[in-house]
Amino acid sequence: MHEVSVGENLDQYQLTELIARSGMASIFKAVDRKSGRTVAIKVPYLQFESDVVFYSRFQREEEVGRRLDHPNIIKVLSPERKSRMYIAMEYVDGVSLRSLLREHRPLPTEKALDLAGQICEALVYMHSQKVVHRDLKPENVLITAEGQVKIMDFGIALDESARRLTWSGLSSTIGTPDYMAPEQVSGRRGDFRTDIYALGMIMFEMLTGHLPYSGPNVYTMMRAKTSEDPQPPSAFRPDIDPHLEEMILHAIERTPRNRYPSAAALLEEIREPSRIKIEGRAHRLRPRSLRWQRIRGGLAIALFFVSLIAIFAFLIWLANRYPAKPSQPAKSYRGEVK
Repeated sequence: MHEVSVGENLDQYQLTELIARSGMASIFKAVDRKSGRTVAIKVPYLQFESDVVFYSRFQREEEVGRRLDHPNIIKVLSPERKSRMYIAMEYVDGVSLRSLLREHRPLPTEKALDLAGQICEALVYMHSQKVVHRDLKPENVLITAEGQVKIMDFGIALDESARRLTWSGLSSTIGTPDYMAPEQVSGRRGDFRTDIYALGMIMFEMLTGHLPYSGPNVYTMMRAKTSEDPQPPSAFRPDIDPHLEEMILHAIERTPRNRYPSAAALLEEIREPSRIKIEGRAHRLRPRSLRWQRIRGGLAIALFFVSLIAIFAFLIWLANRYPAKPSQPAKSYRGEVK
């Protein structure tokens, strides 16, 4: 077995173009030689095919994808036979939400609400099928030229309808730090409210161009999620509609029971934000200010350099205080032995 490349046939599919490479797999554009349909093929690198944990994740992604059938979720296909590990999917000609945010940040409110509504519609369906995505982020949201959302990558999805326990053997703290819910950071597996939190973070980023937590490193940011209040959207965008700010803060409540009771409830407010009751969530927050976070980071760097200077100064003082004595010629004791 070898790494596949453009031009080769993989069972009924002919690989025509390399679309992307990730840390674990290549994604090819391909043609189904039986139907003539254009598809996408995700093929893991050889070194991962024998990894038990990776195999479990890859198998889950395929099984969940085959079961779900919704216009806002990428459809996983069923080949007639498989000679190796790969996933065949519908081909989507579009860009990721991450790419869109790199070019336009923040997004116009109408555009952000349209995308959030489509993502939420997918969550309503997904949760009705007892599937929790658990890794919702801009990289896993594709947008077609017509503006249709397609959610992908169910590698760490929780399938509550599965009889076998696919969670076993995997790390419980998994996901993408910026969008992980506090319960995931704490090592719990999460539920449908975990997806609501992730969508709230995506809405925060789409409407403000920022995320509510920051820090000198990822561990500081993750710790803040479990113990500190977020920055409100108005800290980054003072002109944001208070109804939208209330909705976002409701979705990213630190305690799961304080979030929306369902994706359907969140979808109703995305569609009609003017009907949202403003309960003053933004005014009750006590986040550490961004200025203080920057000052704290600067103080830590300054303290490091001051410590280095102090150590060198102390070594120089020791050298001057106790200079090395010149070596004395050895004394001869010849003839003194009696």
